[in-house]
Amino acid sequence: MAQDKNSLSDQAVKKARPVPKMLVIGAILLLIAVFYGFNLGRYFSLDYVKASQAQFATLYAAHPSLVIAAYMGMYVVVVALSLPGAAVMTLLGGALFGMLVGTVAVSFASTLGATLACAASRFLLRDWVQRKTGATLQAVQNGIERDGAWYLLTLRLIPAFPFWLINLALGLTRMPIVTFYWVSQVGMLPGTIVYVFAGRQLGRIESLSGILSPGVIAAFVLLGLLPILLKYTVAWFQARRSSRAAHTTTGGSDGDV
Repeated sequence: MAQDKNSLSDQAVKKARPVPKMLVIGAILLLIAVFYGFNLGRYFSLDYVKASQAQFATLYAAHPSLVIAAYMGMYVVVVALSLPGAAVMTLLGGALFGMLVGTVAVSFASTLGATLACAASRFLLRDWVQRKTGATLQAVQNGIERDGAWYLLTLRLIPAFPFWLINLALGLTRMPIVTFYWVSQVGMLPGTIVYVFAGRQLGRIESLSGILSPGVIAAFVLLGLLPILLKYTVAWFQARRSSRAAHTTTGGSDGDV
């Protein structure tokens, strides 16, 4: 009897699951439609932000806490929906708030938005992708469970990898959301600092591509390789220690004999 109740309960959950998914999908599509339908992207352009910098500064001076909260809220939404404008908002954060407050605001807002995007991808897409790919995704899952934090840190440190794609792709894996959050927080911090620092000279910036010079990109690539190099270095030392311990044990046994 209890088994029948559990079976009925499982069936009810499976039947109910599409309802919240449809609500989430509807909300996401509605927000994206509003963004593009009303051409809200123009407010996240470099030209608009530069032209409005003085007004933003006046508003921030009058209501600092409210402006920071509104800024972070908009940043979270833009990143969570994978909308264009995060880079420009980061520059604006540096221009308005300065280095310290700007870095803190951008770091936490961008990480929270990325985590929401990852969670939405997992909630909406992972089961469907799992059914379509089967063993192929399982191999990826095994790799993520073993080395996922290291690889995510590398991806976050190298700006060549699309930010939004990393958020959505990791949602298809079994990486814990907490791990995704803290690794993203650490890995995105260097890039955040660079953009916030550049934002302090917002009036002189002519294009987003000019912020990341070849030298800066090369530095990020080297920085991004460090987690993998560190991982394999630690593994190599551990293997050597295990080998020496085994050799010592074997040698001691032979001496006793």
